[in-house]
Amino acid sequence: MVTPDFVVELREKIGHAPLPLVGATAIVFKDEKVLLGKRADNGEWQPIAGIVEPGEEPAETAVRECLEEAGIVVRATRLAMVHQAPRVTYANGDIVDYLDLVFRCDWVSGDPHPADGELTEVGWYGLGELIDVEQLHVRKIALAVAEDDPATFYGGR
Repeated sequence: MVTPDFVVELREKIGHAPLPLVGATAIVFKDEKVLLGKRADNGEWQPIAGIVEPGEEPAETAVRECLEEAGIVVRATRLAMVHQAPRVTYANGDIVDYLDLVFRCDWVSGDPHPADGELTEVGWYGLGELIDVEQLHVRKIALAVAEDDPATFYGGR
């Protein structure tokens, strides 16, 4: 996972202290299948996600990350879920608290492929094929399935 420049600059000032960041997760659908990628850093299967850059609209982050990581063009259609992800402590000691904004996205064009090295595999999977996906990601996908439901504000961990 590539660390954005603004995070590197903040880390120079605060060291490993907890850093609150906003993330955007893209739950992308095409023909009743969902896009999943296998992360290069930990081998986990999950939806495409990334950090919102300063001044960037979170829905645009979801769209950008899909192009950068999976080589596809998508359209964000609605906010599906908002939640505070569990605190992450990285191997180098950096601590991050992510506020995750989960967007339902529709595929527009392109064939998914590992585009920037953050993923080793990427593809379309049926909703019954999510056995290797963490439960929180399954919940995100379930909440994004409906095209017009209101956003869910997740209260549990």
